Amino acid sequence: MLLDELKNYKIYLASKSPRRRELLADMGIDYELLATEVEESYDPSMPPAEVVQYLSKLKLSGLNMADYPANTLFIACDTIVVMDGRIMGKPRDDEEALQMLRQLSGHTHTVLSGLTVATPNHSLTDYRSTEVTFAELTEDEIRYYEQQYCPLDKAGAYGVQEWIGCVGISSIQGSFYNVMGLPTRLLWEMLGKIINQ
Repeated sequence: MLLDELKNYKIYLASKSPRRRELLADMGIDYELLATEVEESYDPSMPPAEVVQYLSKLKLSGLNMADYPANTLFIACDTIVVMDGRIMGKPRDDEEALQMLRQLSGHTHTVLSGLTVATPNHSLTDYRSTEVTFAELTEDEIRYYEQQYCPLDKAGAYGVQEWIGCVGISSIQGSFYNVMGLPTRLLWEMLGKIINQ
């Protein structure tokens, strides 16, 4: 089984996201956090699917992987929300968070996550997309969520696993975990591929 094979590897997660840490633990994968600081800038002419893949690779770009043993695995992920062809990142402040939530209300948007899995000798990058539809939210509901939760650290200003996901999302087409910030099935497949190369 893959979990047994992964025990032969030292696994690092390059992410500050508590949701990604939680999901990796839920998958039964032992890992350590790897602090990487990169400026997440990209060419605005890039299509969203290319943006998330580029950003996931960028998170590992500052590492000198030759300094690590061959049985080291690195995982990096980036998630964006796309509405009407426009990328919504993390809101800069509370007012922008409210604006984002108003835009998402009653509409369908796409969540894309780019995933890079690497060893000192190989690297794989892929992505997944999920369609999320919000019901019409009242202004009171939007303001309640913004005040009671922490939308500033989330792409699109919401967490699917939080109150707003429970009461506001009417349908999801694709991976729920991708919307949380880590396409877990894709990660599982990529880990299997890279350790068997």
